[in-house]
Amino acid sequence: MRYEEWEPHYTRILDFFGFDPADDDKAAHFASELSSKDDLSLLKDVCSGKVVTVCGNAPCLKDDLHLIEGTVIAADAAADLLYKNGIRPDVVFTDLDGCEDSFIEMNFEGTIMVVHAHGDNIPLLKKWIPLFEGSLVLTTQGKPFGNVHNFGGFTDGDRAIFAAEELGASQIRIIGFDLDDCSVNPVKRGKLMIARDLLKEIGYDL
Repeated sequence: MRYEEWEPHYTRILDFFGFDPADDDKAAHFASELSSKDDLSLLKDVCSGKVVTVCGNAPCLKDDLHLIEGTVIAADAAADLLYKNGIRPDVVFTDLDGCEDSFIEMNFEGTIMVVHAHGDNIPLLKKWIPLFEGSLVLTTQGKPFGNVHNFGGFTDGDRAIFAAEELGASQIRIIGFDLDDCSVNPVKRGKLMIARDLLKEIGYDL
């Protein structure tokens, strides 16, 4: 999704949550200063023309592991569950709030880390980005620049689906998603609602 197409969605998200786009831009530039890596070509290689399974972190994920096929993309903390069950994801999309030491191990073993910078995760960016010695792609929900990309999407899970679409996956399987989860706090429920609306825009009605 080109930024021109994404920007109206981004504006609505900013208005809904009261986010300041300057904070997102500050975080994105901070991430870029922490690392000059840009392994977008590797990310394209594992998605283009491939069956891709995107794994969310809902409780149902552990019962759906047998449905995994092709390239495995994990949304944030889903990566740790997969890894503990003997499945090293090919890619992890994360804003780092569910990051564990296992992410460093996965990255060292070949997992591509797609790290998202936004207005309130600068301390996490500072902590974790220097620890990723393997493949790394940086993303923002604001205007992309240099080695910081924007594929569309808002939460880790729907960003992963947007990216797989953008990078040419032949088929996307989606497991471990529960956009009706009533156990989460109101802010998270709002994020899940927006994720659902965004995914409908590209043909996924979850």
